[in-house]
Amino acid sequence: MQLFTCPFCGPRPETEFHFGGDAGNARPGAEASAIDWTDYLFFRHNRKGVAREIWMHMSCREAFLMERDTVTHAVTATHALGSEA
Repeated sequence: MQLFTCPFCGPRPETEFHFGGDAGNARPGAEASAIDWTDYLFFRHNRKGVAREIWMHMSCREAFLMERDTVTHAVTATHALGSEA
């Protein structure tokens, strides 16, 4: 089991967290095409290496930005949303 560090509660088991999506996945505007919406809803970059993701710690109900390496599974940084990201 992985340990994720909540910026509010400290290290906790991964089962206490909910994935909120890739950070920087900008929602299309009102005039976007069906192709733009399809790309937004169903396709992700899924690159190897450092990923920036939004997570929520379900115990404290706080969302935060996590940077983690998808190859080694190491968490490199966490930031409370609204702080320096």
